[in-house]
Amino acid sequence: MRVITGKARGRKLQTLSGNDVRPTTDVVKEAIFSIIQFGIEGRVFLDAYAGSGQMGIEALSRGAEKAVFLDSSRQSCEVVKKNLAITGLSENAVVKNTDTLSYITGTAEKFDIVFMDPPYRTGILMQTLEKIPRVMNKGGLIICEHPAEEKMPEETGDFVLKKEYRYGKIMVSLYSHKEVEGL
Repeated sequence: MRVITGKARGRKLQTLSGNDVRPTTDVVKEAIFSIIQFGIEGRVFLDAYAGSGQMGIEALSRGAEKAVFLDSSRQSCEVVKKNLAITGLSENAVVKNTDTLSYITGTAEKFDIVFMDPPYRTGILMQTLEKIPRVMNKGGLIICEHPAEEKMPEETGDFVLKKEYRYGKIMVSLYSHKEVEGL
């Protein structure tokens, strides 16, 4: 697992091992960043359910102003911190060892791009998706990675499902504010 492009291009990232770990594949990561490539610079990125932090790190490497990494696992947070140090991107990052739902319910912070890839088939994605619009800027983008068979809602708050992309057994769903044209 490596940073694809930007300031930290080519840097190898650490990840946790085990059956519960399911990092976003390089193919899916590259596809997501190809889709949003012109909307990253200067934006605030939330890597919810961060795991190794690779998505937020990729965003920082590509010019995001700030990235917030959330994970309820202390071990995952330690891996994110190590990966930020490896890439030299710690300065614009905040790592929080917390439950994502609790964080988004209690924070006043707003985000431009949110990436969510929680544990599959637990219902947590739908619970988070329902609450995430409250922390989004109007021009923001919500990106959900989920099993292809999981049907996503057409709307969540003022955000509407704009596009879905399938990569084998994985689906990526993109939501943007209903008043914003395009993606």
